[in-house]
Amino acid sequence: MKKTELSDDIETKTTLIEKIRGSWKILGPGLTTGAADDDPSGIATYSQAGAQHGFRFLWMSVLSFPLMAVVQEMCARIALVTGRGLAANIRLHFPRKMLYGSTGLLFFANALNIGADLGMMAAAAKLLIPQMPFAFGVIFFAVFSLILQIFIPYNKYAKILKFFAFVLLAYIVSALLVDLPLPEILRGTFIPTIHFDKDTLLLITAILGTTISPYLFFWQTSQEVEEQIKDGKTRVIDRMGTTAHEVRNMRIDVWFGMFFSNIVMFFIIAACAATLHKSGVTNITSAADAAQALLPIAGPYASLLFTVGIIGTGLLAIPVLAGSTAYAMAESFRWKEGLFYTLRQARAFYGIIIISVIVGLLINFFHLDPIRVLIFSAVCNGIIAPFIIFFIVKISSNKKIMGEWVNSRSRTFVGWTVFLLMVLAAIGALYSLL
Repeated sequence: MKKTELSDDIETKTTLIEKIRGSWKILGPGLTTGAADDDPSGIATYSQAGAQHGFRFLWMSVLSFPLMAVVQEMCARIALVTGRGLAANIRLHFPRKMLYGSTGLLFFANALNIGADLGMMAAAAKLLIPQMPFAFGVIFFAVFSLILQIFIPYNKYAKILKFFAFVLLAYIVSALLVDLPLPEILRGTFIPTIHFDKDTLLLITAILGTTISPYLFFWQTSQEVEEQIKDGKTRVIDRMGTTAHEVRNMRIDVWFGMFFSNIVMFFIIAACAATLHKSGVTNITSAADAAQALLPIAGPYASLLFTVGIIGTGLLAIPVLAGSTAYAMAESFRWKEGLFYTLRQARAFYGIIIISVIVGLLINFFHLDPIRVLIFSAVCNGIIAPFIIFFIVKISSNKKIMGEWVNSRSRTFVGWTVFLLMVLAAIGALYSLL
């Protein structure tokens, strides 16, 4: 190779590496929020959808992607413009009783979700290490999750969460290891089929509740603020206002994160439909059950990837669940909040994180049916979500608050569509439980 050709080749590779680094740097709160949406509870829900109904619910991953992305983008834009988290904005512009009621339900729903996630992680770990006691696994993962949030500085912690997000690739790979029938996948993706019986309505509600979840709204907004603080903007007045460049990067981050979340959902449903449903295994009570059921059908590699994914996504999701509760409650009651503070500086904020994880841990020692726990969590999310989405759309559509970054008409339309959809989901959940 000539000297000039070698030089050009090196320059091309250097430029490519710089572009990859630049793209990786843009990804942040949107990626981790989207990945946290596919927590072990979500994986169990998607696995049940695929095992019980085959490919029929693949269309929901297509439907939920733009709806999630628009709402999460509103949350992020609110944070960039106001320099405050979502709960702080709701406190400033709406009656506080509505906020307090929502955050109370959020605490309950997130604690149930944490409990379900810890149990599924422990069960998954037991598949890898059969000698491990279930109780030890639950306690270990609870303590490890608390250590991540409390004792690791935010700039390092944010990087850890980004790498945890890519554990979700395990589900795409595991799905590709099995035989996926293309005609059935295309039909399930583009031709929605709904039966209006209670079990189907409950499953649809559970899928919506685990994809368009209130904890994601609070986490997204607060993490955008944390990123600004990391850049030296410690005062609210310094964080107020944004630029076209910041909004562009935020939108890339959010839309990529939500796409990643929904493509993983798609492949989990497809993998379980192509294996468990085809083999007559239609009742999945946890993500670990799905991993174990996959072993004789899809082979050890697919089962192993599924199992590792449960643990990895749990390590990502539990801090997000507990953290979103802490942000919401601290902003509601004007406590000092933020992961950039130490435990000594923000005791109430970290206290909520600790209490949330402890409550979730204790749930596993009451021998509750994991599916019932997931149902109650989904119902709580279904009740809270319309209220929070109402606040989000109203704030992001207010020109006095948002200035030039106010919602476009199309975004407002999508926002109200999501609001109505979640109202119907809440009604459906309550009806299915009667």
